[in-house]
Amino acid sequence: MKRPRPTGISDPGLVKGFRSGLEDVVAQQITSKGLDPKYETIKIEYLKPARKAKYTPDFPIGKIIVETKGRFTTEDRQKHVLIKQQHPELDIRFVFSNSRTRIRKGSPTTYADWCRKHGFIFADKRIPDEWFDEVRNP
Repeated sequence: MKRPRPTGISDPGLVKGFRSGLEDVVAQQITSKGLDPKYETIKIEYLKPARKAKYTPDFPIGKIIVETKGRFTTEDRQKHVLIKQQHPELDIRFVFSNSRTRIRKGSPTTYADWCRKHGFIFADKRIPDEWFDEVRNP
């Protein structure tokens, strides 16, 4: 689903209806594998403490949910821990611009470290071919 382009924005991903250039690159990769990049087409309910919330994943591909992240904020990390606790059946994976980025300035913990600690599979810049193989050969 294409989103209207905000005026004054030069990010190539936003021009094509994505929130970032990384999402655009991953969508092109999915297309090149003969699949339809279903960008933000499903909603998953989860409970935030004291209120019901909804998570809209970037790219569901078969049974894998691919979430692209340039910045991985504290709020994002907390949300994904809650979703994993409440929906352990979901296979949510991350594609980072750079998984070696620190979760905050001065922290020894990288995005990759956080994923390992919380049991999330991740990659940098592109979806690994193995993930597509899993979708095609369950």
